[in-house]
Amino acid sequence: MPAKKRCQLQSEPRCNQAVLRLVGQCPHCRLEFCGEHRMPEHHQCQNLENCRQQAFEKNKAKLESERTVASKMAMA
Repeated sequence: MPAKKRCQLQSEPRCNQAVLRLVGQCPHCRLEFCGEHRMPEHHQCQNLENCRQQAFEKNKAKLESERTVASKMAMA
């Protein structure tokens, strides 16, 4: 039986907990983490800022496409 995969937290002290099988992989940096460090904010994910920027741009585009423009009143 192969050894259990361990948390890939990069900071000191090293985490030696087992990786979560279903939700342990970070979608941004593709590293595997334990339950305590699986969230990008908890393992100082290097790609988190890129993810935030992409989400901001996507939200901005959606809001701008839904913007209503007041109709201009014709001057008589």
